[in-house]
Amino acid sequence: MIRLLLTGGSGFLGSSILKVIKEKCVVSILSRLEGDYKLCLEKNVPYFKHDFDIVVHAAGLAHFSPKDMVDVNLFHQVNVVGTQNLLKGLERRKVPDRIVFISTVAVYGETTGYLINEQSELKALDPYGKSKILAEQLVLQWCTVYNVKCTILRLPLVVGLNPPGNLGAMIMGIRKGYYFNIAGGSAKKSMVLASDVAKYLLKASEVGGIFNLTDGYHPSFFELSGSISYQLGKSSPKNLPFWLVKIFAHGGDFMGKHAAFNTDKLNKITSILTFDDSKAITAFGWNPTSVLDGFKLN
Repeated sequence: MIRLLLTGGSGFLGSSILKVIKEKCVVSILSRLEGDYKLCLEKNVPYFKHDFDIVVHAAGLAHFSPKDMVDVNLFHQVNVVGTQNLLKGLERRKVPDRIVFISTVAVYGETTGYLINEQSELKALDPYGKSKILAEQLVLQWCTVYNVKCTILRLPLVVGLNPPGNLGAMIMGIRKGYYFNIAGGSAKKSMVLASDVAKYLLKASEVGGIFNLTDGYHPSFFELSGSISYQLGKSSPKNLPFWLVKIFAHGGDFMGKHAAFNTDKLNKITSILTFDDSKAITAFGWNPTSVLDGFKLN
């Protein structure tokens, strides 16, 4: 069977990947919490006991708003230095045939746009997006040097059981009754099911290339919050008018860049931001399930 190394196997996306690929591959897990190789990649170069046919690098830092330079540097250490150390470890043995790097649509640096494709410029200026651009470059260059087939998957909001980050906060807010849609929640955003990423990962690795993955529908906040409310047995979230929220956002502007809410964050919430996954459809038959159909809370 194929021998595969999965980094971040105990994480939100990694655990979904593991459920699928463990039936098809002999899987070794590298994670800071558990697995065959328990270590922090940003601090250590791993010593592998086996050669691997495929490496899936899903470990990384996200779902986190930096508050100071220490936090900013942490993105670089985990996402860039951690990737560099992984590649150094792989060099010590026979290099794998294929690498899949889990990246993000944040590399495009856009807060609004319609069906942005893989040819778009990488303009991210935030610590997370910048760190993922650098990590992508490291992987691409390394794979070129060692003649390894490279696949980069750029993901939007990943949806699945017990999600972290903003989606987890939305679910908690709806459960406790303090979540509100803004301006009708009509802004569409690209999302993708973790289970679909896992399902198509090996197919993508056979092809190689850079791919956006989405559910193809791009639900609005109104639709997503309605689905969550229905599953929780709660009333649909109430709506806050844009003019009212804008007043609070201006207050955040006066408080500075570390305010919990400001005009920039308001614009992000109320702007359409979708990505084009047609390249993946053509390349390896990507046929995702709509998040609204596939997302279950339990």
